[in-house]
Amino acid sequence: MTRMTGGEREPTEPGDRPEPTGPVEARQTGPTGPVEVVEPRLPVLLEAVLSVGSDLELHSTLQHIVDSAAELCEARYAALGVVDPEHARLTELFTAGMTEAERNAIPRLPDGRSGLLGTLISDPRPLLVEDLTQDPRSVGFPPGHPPMRGFLGVPIRVHTEVFGNLYLTEKRVGSFTEDDLALVRVLASQAGIAIGNARLYETARRRERWIEGAAAVTTTLLAGRPAADALMCVAERARLLADAAAGVVLQPTAAGGMEIVAASTHGDPGDLLGTAIQPGSAVLEQLLGGEPVFIDDSATDPRMTTHVRVRFGPSMMLPLQSGGQLIGTLALPRERGGKPYDAVDRLLASQFASQAALALVLADAQYDREQLAVYEDRDRIARDLHDLVVQRLFATEMMLESTRRRSSTAPSGDTVGEELARAVDELDSTIQEVRTAIFALQQPPTDAPTTFRGRVLRETGGAAVLFGFQPSVHFSGAVDALLVDPVAGALLAALRGALAAAHRRSEVTSIAVEVDAEPGRVHLMVADDGRTEAGTRGTRVEWRSAL
Repeated sequence: MTRMTGGEREPTEPGDRPEPTGPVEARQTGPTGPVEVVEPRLPVLLEAVLSVGSDLELHSTLQHIVDSAAELCEARYAALGVVDPEHARLTELFTAGMTEAERNAIPRLPDGRSGLLGTLISDPRPLLVEDLTQDPRSVGFPPGHPPMRGFLGVPIRVHTEVFGNLYLTEKRVGSFTEDDLALVRVLASQAGIAIGNARLYETARRRERWIEGAAAVTTTLLAGRPAADALMCVAERARLLADAAAGVVLQPTAAGGMEIVAASTHGDPGDLLGTAIQPGSAVLEQLLGGEPVFIDDSATDPRMTTHVRVRFGPSMMLPLQSGGQLIGTLALPRERGGKPYDAVDRLLASQFASQAALALVLADAQYDREQLAVYEDRDRIARDLHDLVVQRLFATEMMLESTRRRSSTAPSGDTVGEELARAVDELDSTIQEVRTAIFALQQPPTDAPTTFRGRVLRETGGAAVLFGFQPSVHFSGAVDALLVDPVAGALLAALRGALAAAHRRSEVTSIAVEVDAEPGRVHLMVADDGRTEAGTRGTRVEWRSAL
């Protein structure tokens, strides 16, 4: 064992420890055993430990660690590299001591694939180098990097996992010593605890955002939005949650490929919509099989074959499937050079995709139920027509038959003519009711408008199916604001009756509908150019009501 007193080292035997006569010693337990720290910098160390543990925001915590390490060892430069254990490289680099201009002068920051940074990743043990220029492992400095000699590196562990490495270079006075290494090891040990807490807090916040996003998507989809809007809602929300450059939904095509049917980007999605993955693509088999695909760089991955891949970097492609039913694929690519997706990102996004797929299935089921309700209502209308209209026609037939029999024996001038006229009127009324019902059944079964203008346009649009042309419609005044439900319903009934009457006339080539609303009154006019029974052309029907 070695005891450090005032910078001098004296061998001691176990159990033989004289009372200190110099500076007071402090003992810490580091990752590899007892570490003794010299008292003059103990307050600085304690302050650094308190500083790194005072923030739960991960990025702020990492920057605190870098700044505290530089101050503790009087280093001109310090950096903390976050290690990606899956690819053995650095994903982020937090620095201290470099100005913004110096950082911008470096075209790319070290990625840890080579040099001493790579050595510390492959062999995570404390490292102390007196002169970098004399060490053969010191390679890979990018252009514009400041000149450095002294180097001190210590891994930061969160539990048993290496989270990253702390690097110090260029001690302001002298060279880095074993005392500096001991101080940084203690700081790294405490930093691991602070980082673990910050990661837990950040993971909880991210999980909360994704859960809230999935709940919002479910609520929106079950509100009855059209299918295209539903897919766009999923793409938009996922893009925002994943901090992706784009969110796209792909669906299988008849040719056996997959096509982008909904796309959300920061700006115009451009040529994303309609982009297809052709059959035979290496990634297509996984997608159609409902397997997630995670890509480090879309632009260089040989599995990606679309022309839009060159603008994207890291990407996730997640199946939208529920109960064995594959609805499509949710793709979340980031910009070229963007931050890779970590394990937490992948897990939360996969859970979101599963929830969104379930919401889409439920929304489709709800739509089917609404359609079934419409068809059931139309079946009821058909039964009403059968029970009411057909019976009236049958009764009228009986009346005409009775009249015919009496007319063969009745003297001239009897009431036969009146009965026949009444029967004709009854038939006319019945025919008008049937045609009015037909107009109602011609309307689209979904997306019924809520405004009066929309309902009028819906009625005239249904009439166009029978007439073969679209009636013209003109509105005057604040129609939607002035008309209340009872008056609006009566006005629509009058409109249907006028359109049905116009359909009875021959040679109708145009119909004009005008609605004029003012405070206190409303006026409806329906005019057509059909030929009447008297042989004249043109009929005008008007309807007025007080508001």
